[in-house]
Amino acid sequence: MFETCKNWLYKIVNFFLFILAILILIYMARDLLEVFQLIIGSELKGSMAEISDFILGFFMLFEFIVMIIKYIEDTHNIPIKYLVIISITAILRQLLVIHNNGLQTLFLTIAILVLVVVLFVIELIKEKELKRGKQVK
Repeated sequence: MFETCKNWLYKIVNFFLFILAILILIYMARDLLEVFQLIIGSELKGSMAEISDFILGFFMLFEFIVMIIKYIEDTHNIPIKYLVIISITAILRQLLVIHNNGLQTLFLTIAILVLVVVLFVIELIKEKELKRGKQVK
């Protein structure tokens, strides 16, 4: 009984995630058209800040799609490693947009350093677990 309910809940969650992915894809297509209009359109010559804003938003949406796919592939579980990597890329994107404030740049680079250390620790723990598993066998 419990397994049946769990399977139904997973199907419902997958359905809603599919709808969310479709909506994100539609929004990405609209964003892409706006970027083309800003770049190519003669009446709408956009500034680099506007264009980069659209492009960075596009890649954020792309990461959401990838995260949804990874979530479904990994049986409704996102490994912490992927979340840390996505956080690093988001902070790097923020550094690209906001680079005129020295203190904020320093804080963002410290955040990236902390996340890289977290990735390193995760890999060390994974190696230790693999070695422990080999010793048990």
